[in-house]
Amino acid sequence: MNAPTAGIPDEFRADVQALWDYHDLHHELRRCDVGVGLGSHDLGVADHAAELYGQGWLPRVVFTGAHAPTTVERFPRGEAVHYRERALELGVPDEAILVEPRATNTAENIEFTRGLLAERKIEVESLLLVSRPYQQRRAFATARKIWPEVDIVCSSQRTPLDEYVRSIGDVDRVINMLVGDTQRITLYAERGFAIPQNVPSDVHDAYNRLVERGYTKRLVRN
Repeated sequence: MNAPTAGIPDEFRADVQALWDYHDLHHELRRCDVGVGLGSHDLGVADHAAELYGQGWLPRVVFTGAHAPTTVERFPRGEAVHYRERALELGVPDEAILVEPRATNTAENIEFTRGLLAERKIEVESLLLVSRPYQQRRAFATARKIWPEVDIVCSSQRTPLDEYVRSIGDVDRVINMLVGDTQRITLYAERGFAIPQNVPSDVHDAYNRLVERGYTKRLVRN
């Protein structure tokens, strides 16, 4: 594989781009009752949530996430806590932010956020899910399974693939995460964790080629 700071090799760039494009749902923004910033290694999620708040798309945001093996060094106090701090730096008022610090996966992100909002007696008919660009499809499928009665819009920073890789600084991490999320679209639906999503043949073939190249660190093992 490649050094972390390298770009995407030309010989399989098209496969990586196919997965990247597949996970972007291209939802049209509309005002929602609450934004949910899904914890990850990507601080850009907090940046984008703050931007959406500033533009008036949401009146409040819940940042949700504890630790994961891929984030504990970067966010030692927990993903949601660091996201909150970033949003405050970017001008989001403290009273507009809620923190859910326990979730360790996307299903828990949604489930625990739902519980927190219910405890606060905040009525929710629509969610604006804010995530990494390649987490949109899985987040949507998971939220539709767990909280089917709410309207769901997904949004991420509108960043081209190469620019995103440079911002993360680790091309192997990005490709491994893309491959892992693609596997989860089918696997989690089969296990009842998410609603089914169509996987086009070109995406399936690109996924298989990247697995054959050794991008398997984020695969769920049976």
